[in-house]
Amino acid sequence: MTWSSALKDTARAGLTIERTKLEPLVALRGACGVAIVIGLTLWLGTPKLAVSSAFGAFASGLATFQRSWRPRPVLALAVSVGLGFSTFVGYMAIGDHVVFAVLLAVWTLLAGMAWAIGPVSGMVASQMVAVMLFTVTLPTSVLGALHHAALIVFGGLVQAALILALPIRPWGRQRDALADALAAEADYARRLRHDPEARFDPQPLMDARSAAALTPRQARRRPGQLGGPRGLAERLRPVLASLADPVLGPPPEGPERDRAQELLAAAAVVLDAVAHAVRWGKPVRLPPEVMATLDVPDESGLVLTGAARRSALRLMVLLAEVVESADERVESTGPAAAGEHRHLLRPSVPRLVPVGLRALRREARWSSAIGRHAVRVTAVVLTGYALGTALPLGHGYWAPMTSVMVMRPDFAQTYSRGVARFAGTVVGVWLAGGLVALVHPGTYVCAALAVLCIALMYLLMRTGYSVASACIAAYVVFLLGIAGEGWSQTVQARLALTLLGGLLALAAYAVFPAWETLRLRDRLADWLETNGRYALAVLDVYAHPADRKPRRVREALLDSRAARLRWEEAAGRAEKEPVRHRGISRKAERAAESALSTMGRATMLMEAHLPDRDAEPSPGAAEFAAALRAALPDAAGAVRERGRLDWSGPRRAHAAWRAAAGEEGVAVRASELLLDALEELAQALTPPRGRSRNRNRRARRR
Repeated sequence: MTWSSALKDTARAGLTIERTKLEPLVALRGACGVAIVIGLTLWLGTPKLAVSSAFGAFASGLATFQRSWRPRPVLALAVSVGLGFSTFVGYMAIGDHVVFAVLLAVWTLLAGMAWAIGPVSGMVASQMVAVMLFTVTLPTSVLGALHHAALIVFGGLVQAALILALPIRPWGRQRDALADALAAEADYARRLRHDPEARFDPQPLMDARSAAALTPRQARRRPGQLGGPRGLAERLRPVLASLADPVLGPPPEGPERDRAQELLAAAAVVLDAVAHAVRWGKPVRLPPEVMATLDVPDESGLVLTGAARRSALRLMVLLAEVVESADERVESTGPAAAGEHRHLLRPSVPRLVPVGLRALRREARWSSAIGRHAVRVTAVVLTGYALGTALPLGHGYWAPMTSVMVMRPDFAQTYSRGVARFAGTVVGVWLAGGLVALVHPGTYVCAALAVLCIALMYLLMRTGYSVASACIAAYVVFLLGIAGEGWSQTVQARLALTLLGGLLALAAYAVFPAWETLRLRDRLADWLETNGRYALAVLDVYAHPADRKPRRVREALLDSRAARLRWEEAAGRAEKEPVRHRGISRKAERAAESALSTMGRATMLMEAHLPDRDAEPSPGAAEFAAALRAALPDAAGAVRERGRLDWSGPRRAHAAWRAAAGEEGVAVRASELLLDALEELAQALTPPRGRSRNRNRRARRR
């Protein structure tokens, strides 16, 4: 993609306004927190204290809208405490520009590295740096700085108290995540009726797993409906795929295929009904004809045979368990149920410290995209602070504020947010400034308008960053009106310095990039390695059924999903970058992705028919697993180094396994699909013959 096309696409993405589900009650609650803090501070304190406390309440409320599974009160308090501490320390250093610049560099570097912990941590840390740049200019003494810091923490306390006092759809996000996963399974079952090899996006299942991780306190209060369906949905997916598969399932046509399609349609109806029940906390309602379809027939009524019959019976049992688990009482599970430790444990905030330190240590290297982002954003913020301070515009903090809020570790988000930030700021500043010029509102009117702007921002923030930027820009104008700042100076300085900060951010990524395109082969090799470990874990069960370890298979599957997600994110970012492909074309990229998806699907089919512990070991599976284990490291290295993949060893081992076991074995047929996928991967990444011949000729000449 050329630079002109990339800039055009990112600008269009930044200015796009999406239709999304609004949460007016949640937005109103957050705005009420800001209103309470501003009102109390104006009544008992000064306008400057009101502005400082308003930023604390705003930042704390904004943190509760992030996509995090942490309890909302904890997020609000964590942000307010961190921002209060930053404000106080910043004020102590603001008297000396050099000392403050050093502090700002350390704070910004840490905020940039916070993306290693997760996107929520990165966004919250960037927001804290941006708000700190403004709030450190408000106090006039050390005691005043303590007052401002305390009021910022008070804003977080108010937001946390409102969340606890006015719960809006408790456990709603967890319910939605689980319901989305069940609905995705239902859609998958429907698509399998028409496309037996349909692909499945595991992202909803991954989100549901993240949502299911609980602290001990949450586990004691979790509704019973959220306790069982997720694990059953995980077990349903391979069974659905196995029932529809043309190789392991029924023939492509005939009564067996008709029966399989009936079961898939019934499974979709059941999963949709359970998803609706979980989302809204209601009992499961199923039509009688669906229940009749899922009744286990006697021997004379069985239509399916072989592996398809086993899949059908397993499907009926799992669907009955899903309905039963979702039909449990909706009230709290109680201490006894929580004590069974049937939930995924979410570590407490203190226990996250070593996890965060390990993540920071892992990304603290020059080749890391997050490490380069931290250095980039630190240089830009310091440059923006120096230029903003030197220019005779006042409000010099707006340039670094814009930069730190715009910049992200990838090119597309940085550029799209830069365009959206400037466009939204122009609209918000001119609308708010024009209103101030026409009406000349007093202190309390400005406070009311600021609360209105923040309510609109909370309500519309998911529609687009340009809309949120317009609301924030107007919010800041009205807050400065509370403090007595002139509107004309606010408009001119804000627009000029916002443009400066945005241009610095955009220029920095062009000068010091971290292109995802250059790491595509590494991401592909990681996906191949995790897919291989997943396949080996499943094959080891066939080779040694008595030593089966379901947890090992499960962990390998989760690693494979995580690697696939990293690949998809990298490929999506690379597609928007103005960089020509380095070693892998778009066509080869798509073909390799399809091959590795097929490899994962073939392994999942084998997993659907794992043998019992008392089954006979399979020497052929052990030999095939050994050959595959030996070939995987070289293959991953060949993917990274643009070499040639060699699967001859696994192919020979599979041929011997097939000759010994015959073609009727489920694992034999599924592993053949796996080998075909590996051959497709080799073909996708093999360079054209002409290029190979040219390389050989050049080598001989040398």
